[in-house]
Amino acid sequence: MMKRTPCIVAASAIAIAASGCHPTAEAAPAAVPTPAAVPAAVPSVSLAPPPFATPPVLTGTPDVATLVAAIKPSVVNVTVEHHASVPRLDLHDSFGFFGRFFDGGDRGRLEPLEPLPKQTGVGSGVIIDREGHVITNEHVVDGAEVVRLKLSDAREFKARVVGKDARLDVALLQIEGAKDLPAAALGSSEALRVGDQVVAIGNPFGLGHTVTMGIVSAKSRSIGAGPYDDFIQTDASINPGNSGGPLFNLRGEVVGINTAINPAGRGIGFAIPIDAIREELPQLLAKGHVERGRLGVRIQGVDEALAKALGLDRSRGALVAEVEADSPAARAALESGDVILAVDGARVESSQELPRLVARHPPGTRVELTVQRRGRERKIDVVLGALSEDEQASANKTNKETQGPPSPRLGVELADGDGKGARVERVVPGSPAAELLDPGDLVVEVDGVRVGNAKQAAQEIARAKRNKPLLLRIQRGDAARYVAVDVGDS
Repeated sequence: MMKRTPCIVAASAIAIAASGCHPTAEAAPAAVPTPAAVPAAVPSVSLAPPPFATPPVLTGTPDVATLVAAIKPSVVNVTVEHHASVPRLDLHDSFGFFGRFFDGGDRGRLEPLEPLPKQTGVGSGVIIDREGHVITNEHVVDGAEVVRLKLSDAREFKARVVGKDARLDVALLQIEGAKDLPAAALGSSEALRVGDQVVAIGNPFGLGHTVTMGIVSAKSRSIGAGPYDDFIQTDASINPGNSGGPLFNLRGEVVGINTAINPAGRGIGFAIPIDAIREELPQLLAKGHVERGRLGVRIQGVDEALAKALGLDRSRGALVAEVEADSPAARAALESGDVILAVDGARVESSQELPRLVARHPPGTRVELTVQRRGRERKIDVVLGALSEDEQASANKTNKETQGPPSPRLGVELADGDGKGARVERVVPGSPAAELLDPGDLVVEVDGVRVGNAKQAAQEIARAKRNKPLLLRIQRGDAARYVAVDVGDS
């Protein structure tokens, strides 16, 4: 944990879900998207206009000093206090390879269960309206008993948590007892381009307001944080304590909230796109949480081999590996093997995009899916359900039975799977299936035909067409998925 001392320290199963700001009080430039209207009964965020209509630049050189002078007052240092009475997961390991960079200090160590002295941690945030609403990361304030904010002019205030969304890792705070605060404008992360220059301001290692600059290294990065991965990657220097701090474009608009770093590499940081956060603000204000719709499918990506086996013109869409019983998808007659190509007309280019596209719709919304099924496109209407916090898929278990005939085309040996399919007993090294199937996998379909045992599977494999990859649906543990095996002309 970051102690307040003068020392200076050297620097699944997917249940597809959905989420749902008030126009600014002053006219914003045309290039800045206008947030969706909030009902009159819902508290609103009066978003600030950008400080610059165009980037403040000298010939060929960004005037970063002028930019920082205008936007730095909107950035706050966040300090939280909490009791550590039970062991907690180290926040720096919460992503595995990737780590959140809130400086939670000693919260990751195993501690005795008796009450301990209060612990503190530091993070960052940004004021987004003159009423003192502040955006930060959920993991910064998770479990906090007291939240204090320090402005760039050294004023300090207490803040209350208005709403949190752990799935996107966003929290909305409100400063208590302050008015007419300096606020940052929200820009457009969609309009952000790879190569655009960006400025990060935050509280690294508790040092206070620190400014760094870099470029947008990539967009739509998936780092394994969850189904809504869509991060902005930047090489602007960010470190522990920067969590929740803003990423600005050269117009002085917030385009992202800094959230995670790759501890194995330098100059690689990740920010949540501001467009995704903007969509959540009305619900965080009105309810304190975000309600999402639910489709009820397990999906997988479509590689080139699968695309060919499924009859697609190229690798695209999200392949439905499994449809949960009595789910919205099941009630709409969605089937395993369907490839979802669009949601309400918005194309699904990769499986990672589907959760984000569905996430734009609240529970109860009727959405139109464009689906390819057995080579033909069709439209399917689905009414989204409500996503629960504890989504669990039932485990499917198989038992070893009698040995079945081998499948030389694949290079596997199959055994009966108790009437549920054909279990893979052995995979021949160097065979077509060598890197696709594992011993214990249960083959339940061959080119769309259900198989109940090893003999049926071998028969369907033998009669399958030889001018395209063999499409198998397998059960691996509690997850169903498709694999395309290129067996050539064998």
